[in-house]
Amino acid sequence: MTAASRSITRAVLSREQAEGVGARVRRSIGRPELRNHDPFLMLDEFNVDKNGGFPDHPHRGFETVTYMLEGQFQHEDFAGHKGTIGPGDLQWMTAGRGIVHSEMPVKSQTRAHGLQLWINLPKEHKMCEPQYQELLDKEVKRARPEEGVEIKVIAGQSHGVSSQVYTRTPTMYLDIKMDKNKTVVQTIPASFTGFIYTLKGTIFVGDNAFKGEAHHTLTFSEDGAETVKITTKEESAHFVLIAGEPLREPIVQHGPFVMNSKEEIYSTIRDYHSGTNGFEHARDWSSTIA
Repeated sequence: MTAASRSITRAVLSREQAEGVGARVRRSIGRPELRNHDPFLMLDEFNVDKNGGFPDHPHRGFETVTYMLEGQFQHEDFAGHKGTIGPGDLQWMTAGRGIVHSEMPVKSQTRAHGLQLWINLPKEHKMCEPQYQELLDKEVKRARPEEGVEIKVIAGQSHGVSSQVYTRTPTMYLDIKMDKNKTVVQTIPASFTGFIYTLKGTIFVGDNAFKGEAHHTLTFSEDGAETVKITTKEESAHFVLIAGEPLREPIVQHGPFVMNSKEEIYSTIRDYHSGTNGFEHARDWSSTIA
């Protein structure tokens, strides 16, 4: 007897909107209908032309995960960390007590296309020292449970394959490509919340085969089921499956700052503008890639 699959509780289309400079994003988590899917704060599918991007801006209190699908993105922060990520590459940035950085496309290309996920940090880690975990596409482990199904294990585990990424908030992040007429059953910890964001094609999720089309966010039931069944029919599909342990803590967000109280937000704004308590390097810094 097979275990029951998580079901889909809602499907929300991500419409394209302007963000940053010359950037277009399809917002998944973070839309009015999907505000803060604990522990996730935001998921954007971004398309940026070579003259656009996300110039100097701060973060505190959470993690950003940038995953490239096409093109290349440069990043630089106020502590001197600088680099470029290309197709299939991953940057897992823990902002912690404070980062100011710039994220810009490489100018020699036509566009940069990828995903950026914001993961909330628990109270005890919100003021940790900033950290980067960066993996090239070839360093991200794959699971291939059957021919025609490839799962890149960005975080967590899938079919006996474990990611090397350390997650302060327990997180599963899988990039899944399936040929047509395939089925995959993915294990998910019973306590995790989660969702699928579809990039291409049509999938059918759960025992009732809920239909999910491209650029939709499909949120999972929170019923303690420890698997989710995903099937393709007449066409191949590409999607990400993201799940994590909910923090169940107060969330107070002011733009790029996410803390547990208004008082902590006021303190963060003061720290940023005064260049103190984690933002010391911000006073006279501006990026060279903006």
